[in-house]
Amino acid sequence: MAAIKVFGHAASTATRRVLLTLHEKNLDFELVHVELKDGEHKKEPFLSRNPFGKVPAFEDGDLKLFETRAITQYIAHRYEGQGTNLLPADSKNIAHYAIMAIGMQVEAHQFEPVAAKLVSEHVFKPKKGSTTDQAVVAEEEAKLAKVLDVYEARLKEFKYLAGDTFTLTDLHHIPAIQYLLGTPTKKLFDERPHVSEWVAEITNRPASQKILQ
Repeated sequence: MAAIKVFGHAASTATRRVLLTLHEKNLDFELVHVELKDGEHKKEPFLSRNPFGKVPAFEDGDLKLFETRAITQYIAHRYEGQGTNLLPADSKNIAHYAIMAIGMQVEAHQFEPVAAKLVSEHVFKPKKGSTTDQAVVAEEEAKLAKVLDVYEARLKEFKYLAGDTFTLTDLHHIPAIQYLLGTPTKKLFDERPHVSEWVAEITNRPASQKILQ
């Protein structure tokens, strides 16, 4: 039995961030399915793992964590010498680490809220038999375009958002981008050459392909 357990849903972008990190680190783990449509995340035993009722929750031996980005940072630090290094090349350099931290904050507060609404409208609402609200799509795409303009400028200077190495900053974007590449919103990535190149690179990583299987 694997010491590392992820309690979540394979279609959840938050769960996928953790799975991506584990795959990049070549770590063995067990994904314990939590059925969201049945509300399993809102009742025990899941609430004992995350009292806020959101996937994923995480266990590494006796350690229990929740909040997707806290989990990915734990994995990146705890297993720094294994698999892909997901921290700055000089992770002891406070300035370099701060740049990555800024990127993670931008993803969490500027990119993800908008991307999540677009994924909901384009992907999850139709799966549930609901109609995509094109007014919401237009509003959120306008917001996403502004974020991607900032990314385009950054990616003109660097291969990745936190510099010239792949880090958690880039990884955290992958699950939402994977969904959006199958929707009309893909055009926003394609229209920006440096963003488009970055998207192609990060979504074609072996770990990125594994979470689609």
